[in-house]
Formats: sequence, C-alpha cells, structure tokens
Amino acid sequence: MLVMREDGAVSRKFVVARNPEEGSTLPFLIRVPLASGDLVLKAKEPWPRLAKVYCHRAEAWPADPEIVEEVAVRSCTRRGVAVDLVLDRARENRSQLVFTKLAGGREGIFWQSPRTNRKTRPGLRVPTRRAAGRALHVVVDTRERYAWKFSDQQATTEKRALAVGDYAVEIDGRIVGVVERKTLADLAGRLVDGSLLLTLGEMAGVDRAAVVVEDRWADVFRLRHVAPGMVAELLAGAQVRYPNVPIVFCETRALAQEWAYRFLGAAFAYADEELDLRDQGADVP
Repeated sequence: MLVMREDGAVSRKFVVARNPEEGSTLPFLIRVPLASGDLVLKAKEPWPRLAKVYCHRAEAWPADPEIVEEVAVRSCTRRGVAVDLVLDRARENRSQLVFTKLAGGREGIFWQSPRTNRKTRPGLRVPTRRAAGRALHVVVDTRERYAWKFSDQQATTEKRALAVGDYAVEIDGRIVGVVERKTLADLAGRLVDGSLLLTLGEMAGVDRAAVVVEDRWADVFRLRHVAPGMVAELLAGAQVRYPNVPIVFCETRALAQEWAYRFLGAAFAYADEELDLRDQGADVP
C-alpha cells in the first residue's frame, strides 16, 4: 500500500486486515507492497510468531476492510521464489514469504520469521543426503587442475570449457550456478596483481556465484611472501565491490568441496523453482 506523506514522498505500508469472507479458515488479509504492485494474501495469522503461517492468494483487497495493523515498510524485495519483508518497528520486524509447489502442482505460500525458522530446524547439522534432494550434474572447467571429483557426494561430473568459474550447474544449457575454487596462495596472488577483480566482475554476471577458498581466514595473517594486512584490505575491498559474489573460507579442501556441492545444488533448485513459477505466469524478476 502506497501512502503520500506531507512532504510529498511516498511511504510504503504493510497492512493486516480482517478477512470479510465468512467461514474462511484464513481469517486475515495481508497487503505486501512490492515494486511490481501490491501482493494481497489470505493468512491464518496476522504474523508468524509461533510457527510458519500458511497463506493463499486473495482476489482483491476489500473496499473498506477492518484494519488490524498498519506499519511502515523499510524494505520489501522479491528475490526469486521469496519475498523479504522488513518493517519499520523494533520487534517482529523481519519476515519472509516463500512460494512453493504443493502436491498436485498447487501453489503454496508460507510466511516465516527468523524465530519460526529456528524452531523448525533446531540443532541443524550438515546432512549427508543429496544436494537439494537430487543427484547433481556438475560441469568442471577444462582448465581446472586437480579438480574436485565429488566422489563422496551424489554427483556426476563432466569436463567442458566454462566462460567463468571452475564448477557450474546448468538448466537447458543455461548456467545457473558457478563456483570458483582457490587456494589461499592463489587468492592472495590474484588479489595483489588485481586479476581477482576481473574474475569477480565476470562472476557477478551470473545469478548465483561464489568463490571458495580451501583454507582458513586466520591463515591470511600467516602469509609470508606478501603483507597479510594488505591482503586482508584488498579482500575486503573486493567483497564490498562485488557483494553478490561471496568469498567463503572453508578450512580444508574436503570442506570446500562439500560447501561447493551444497551451493551448486541450492542454485540449481532455486533456478528450477523460478522456471516453474515463470511457466505458471508468476511475476519473477
């Protein structure tokens, strides 16, 4: 909902109202101000306090609803299959709406907060099952020396020249996730000579990309042939310049491989869900 302030600026509002539909199992309506237009949903609760809240699309916002709550919005952004919502209040200000498919292909919308997400996954450990619940096919760049084989993961590999990155997953011939592998020495050298910025610039053009280092962040300060402080400064500058390409330190080669496997699996699943939503006519950026 857009509201004009006295100074002429537009203020976005998140609104909760009573659902006027009699006998509905979803007694509330929520109005979420997206850039592409307001999203109106029926909801079981006015906020996800104790558990995830199931929602369903409403046909329209009623003409004169009974307002339960109206709060200014700091940010409201759609990122693929999720909408991240931050309200302008001190408590219960962050939540997320996740769009998924239920049995039979029906759309399911679940509204969650950081608190409810923690409650549903207490004491989470890294699983040993397939990444994103599927066997993964990973494309390995032909220039990659001593490549990961993913022999301990449920994945197959294929050697092929990649335009960017060392490992990738694709859907219908389109790259949807990329990982660049680095040792600490290689990372430091490419930071100092400036070539890492070129690599990050290329990777930033991929929707989901990451650099994985087979070492610990603490070992940056044990480097001998280059000033550790300079490397740390260059690394921070590179990450700020390209924030959509995370640089992750994974302590060992095995852990780096495991992290990359999970990242690529998540990238594939995310892109696959986006494709399904577009096929259904959903507004996905």
